[in-house]
Amino acid sequence: MVTAVMTDVHYRMSLALIRDLAQAGVRTVCCEREGVAAPLGFVSKYTDETVLLPREGWTDALYDLCARLGSREGERPALLPVGAITLAALSAERARFEAVCGLCIPTPEQLDAFNSKETAARLGEKLGVPVPARYAPEEGESLPGFFARISLPCVVKPLCGEKFGLSAAQRYVIAATPEQGAAAFERFSALTGEAPMVQEYLSGVGLGCSVLAEEGTVRAALCHRRVREYPVSGGPSSCCVRADRPDLEEYAARMVSETGYTGLAMFEFKEGADGQPRLLEINPRVWGTFPLTRASKSGIPLMWYTLSRNRGSRWKKPEPLPPPPPFRPCKMQFGASDLMAGLGWLRRGRPGKALGALGDFLNPAVKDGLWEWSDPKPGLMYYRSLLKKEKP
Repeated sequence: MVTAVMTDVHYRMSLALIRDLAQAGVRTVCCEREGVAAPLGFVSKYTDETVLLPREGWTDALYDLCARLGSREGERPALLPVGAITLAALSAERARFEAVCGLCIPTPEQLDAFNSKETAARLGEKLGVPVPARYAPEEGESLPGFFARISLPCVVKPLCGEKFGLSAAQRYVIAATPEQGAAAFERFSALTGEAPMVQEYLSGVGLGCSVLAEEGTVRAALCHRRVREYPVSGGPSSCCVRADRPDLEEYAARMVSETGYTGLAMFEFKEGADGQPRLLEINPRVWGTFPLTRASKSGIPLMWYTLSRNRGSRWKKPEPLPPPPPFRPCKMQFGASDLMAGLGWLRRGRPGKALGALGDFLNPAVKDGLWEWSDPKPGLMYYRSLLKKEKP
């Protein structure tokens, strides 16, 4: 079995990848850069080897590691980048890395198309994918005047907030007044050097369609519905449930086909007042709720590894993809985050939502996206880092 090399193992979503592959018999090598707090994958019982990469020159060190593994094992390893920064670097150096490893990742052009909220929205409109209404100030129009003219509340967000080191909760502002809108617009413009996007505010349920694609063809898809998020004012999912949404899968497939996309991506939607889902953004990488792929036994981690392995095989003997398993209902939470979400709802006078979080935490049928009793050390490291305010 060809070795899998995984990067950025301080992210909690990396654990689903490590655990699924190890249980399938794949040898796992976990990499992290020096100085990164709480490398969760380093303490997992499913990790076979750990490698600390230097802060400077880490791409060269990663290249050398893959070359050594390929020379030692007689087959190029499958390289699975978890973090966005690593993915962008490997995409830019794809031609060099493909000499020493197998990669199933997007091209720089595909990354740019999906990372940019404006480009993704225009592509969606072209392909008949519903998107929120967008607003832009007219030439010479003052920002307070512009925000007084459009429908409020609205959402103000940079075209690619992650590029500038913003957390998920920092990548947008819900503006309820012209003053709030103008302040957010000016702040994001100063930070990014370009005008942010201004969209209609959608009050409905959050949805996601996550895909694994190769050369414009979707090989596997997994949809989910948000149940709770933390912070409750707007943040990543703290609890979600798998959803059967062929409409979202069709929208994602159109955009994958149009761009010839290769790799993982999560298409984020939200329902409007009319109940219709609209595309908010695309995350062309391993996404926050990736552990649902393991909790629901979707097989996506092993499929990503297999596609990567096949693309790096010296002997051109592609390993067949495992068939996608049938739809399996599943609910997943990140226990600590979801309990904090429950407290947030309690402070807002919504005890029903608070009890929902507690009930899911106590329900053994609800899977935890991080904690597994059979592999407790990563969870313990993560919770210690929270107490030290070094959240990974």
